[in-house]
Amino acid sequence: MIKNRNDISDCFKWSVNDLFSNDEMWQTEFDELSKKINDIKNFNPLTEDNLIDCLKKQDELGLRTERVYVYANLKANEDSSNTFYQGMASKSDTLISEYSSAVSFIEPSILKMDENKIFEVLNSNTDAAVYKHMIKNILRTKEHILPHEQEEIISRFYEVSSAPENIYSMLNNADLVFKDVKASDGKVYNITHGKYISLLESQDRVLRKNAFESYYDSFYKLKNSISSIYAASVKNDVAISKIKKYNSSLEASLFSVNVDKEVYINLIDTVNRYLPLMHRYIKLRKKMLSVDELHMYDLYTPIIKDTNTYMDFENAKKTVLCAIKPLGEDYSYEFEKGLNEGWIDVYENKGKRSGAYAWGAYGTHPFVSLNYDNTINSMFTLAHEMGHAMHSFYTWKNQPYVYGDYTIFVAEVASTVNEALLMEYLLKTTNDEDKKMYLINYFMEQFRGTLFRQTMFAEFEMKTHEMCENAQPLNFDSLCEIYGNLNKKYYGDEIINDKQINWEWARIPHFYNSFYVYQYATGYSAAIALSKKILEDNGAENYIKFLKSGSSDYSINLLKLAGVDMSSPAPVENAMKVFEKLIEQMENYFERMNK
Repeated sequence: MIKNRNDISDCFKWSVNDLFSNDEMWQTEFDELSKKINDIKNFNPLTEDNLIDCLKKQDELGLRTERVYVYANLKANEDSSNTFYQGMASKSDTLISEYSSAVSFIEPSILKMDENKIFEVLNSNTDAAVYKHMIKNILRTKEHILPHEQEEIISRFYEVSSAPENIYSMLNNADLVFKDVKASDGKVYNITHGKYISLLESQDRVLRKNAFESYYDSFYKLKNSISSIYAASVKNDVAISKIKKYNSSLEASLFSVNVDKEVYINLIDTVNRYLPLMHRYIKLRKKMLSVDELHMYDLYTPIIKDTNTYMDFENAKKTVLCAIKPLGEDYSYEFEKGLNEGWIDVYENKGKRSGAYAWGAYGTHPFVSLNYDNTINSMFTLAHEMGHAMHSFYTWKNQPYVYGDYTIFVAEVASTVNEALLMEYLLKTTNDEDKKMYLINYFMEQFRGTLFRQTMFAEFEMKTHEMCENAQPLNFDSLCEIYGNLNKKYYGDEIINDKQINWEWARIPHFYNSFYVYQYATGYSAAIALSKKILEDNGAENYIKFLKSGSSDYSINLLKLAGVDMSSPAPVENAMKVFEKLIEQMENYFERMNK
């Protein structure tokens, strides 16, 4: 049974009080900010003379508002059924909306100024010069910035535009109920978001099938609600992109991080060219599982059987620490501090947000949420999320607040580098051939789940948004048709496309942060390249510089400095070559075992 929040030891909980000592201090800050946020409007009209003071005030208010928002939402994510903290999170949403509205005059005002005079100010002193890249980026967006009054209206609709994501989150984390399932021996298992994949990894095929059907049937019962929520999210994306004068919602999303649309298209095209490798892997999986029919619920169970995959949290920490040593003493020292000093919320509890993530606010340490279930998979999740956390740690330590974040385009690089280093460490230190083959299978699953599957998700998002832009209806049937056809294309003819997989889209929370998931695939490709540089070419120094850079330059440029050019298809193609070698090793192993 899942424990209540209060039944979990404090040593396995994050220290949210490092943001605010208690709820009363949070409330005091919230009340003060509610009164002071509109003070920034005193800088309106904005001129070259008061520009820098205005930007400093924006940073101050932004940092304070961010801390209020993060604290409230971290507490709310601990237990979705806790109405007190859900209320605080709602209040913080309102504060974010008020802040966005209050500062909405700044960008339109900058765009009206004489550019030469702006750069005279920026070159006048160090305090001003720090804003150069930010100002250049604003000027780059000139054609998409609306007059102040219109930008303020859009800002005031923040809560409305974020409603689909918030509604889905509540539905998914608090209201969705899964029916218990039986294994072949009659034992009953409870299904949760956190336990679902573990059940699919079981060697008991009856349990896998029952878990798969029960899990997806729960989403099917809410099919009309979820399809309406997702359609509303897509419509919001399309409406905002049109208002902002973009050619498409995809272009609008990528423009914000200065990534060309061709990077997205090239990813899909390149992965599509290599789909025969995926089909080859699926065929191999079918052979090694010795099944007449391979089903979608057979994709997660290890094809190397009778391998112990247990990994408790303490041993996971020790193993990951060994794996990341090539990143240097400082990285290892700070990483270990994070493991033991209140960064991580470890175990699942009733109402806790599903999945795993890293988050936080500038000026404090990062926070990592896990739903750790004592498996090797959870150990990789620990390495992944701590990669995000260390990226934030180094950025916050080395960049001013204005560049204290990093774009979603590079967000998955640091996390996946840690996973790649962990895999290489395990493969080198494992002598048992069966265990090594288990790890190779796990590595292949990372390729399947990240490079192939996330690209399939990206293609789904592109198609759904194009449908909306072309005034085609988005409903349960049309969404299932798109997803089902993509699933057949990506997985091939060697697998049965069970009907439930057609509505897998309904369980993917990332779809409410549109055009995000493709970066898992690009990030994975970049990470494979960077991990090889770290291990083989002493590339850790340039990599750490990348982690320290935050958003001080455009993402494509930062990755080039680290040694990877994502404007080229080469990183994806090279990753595919690694995948092909893994398949070959597993095929050779299978042949030896069956002589």
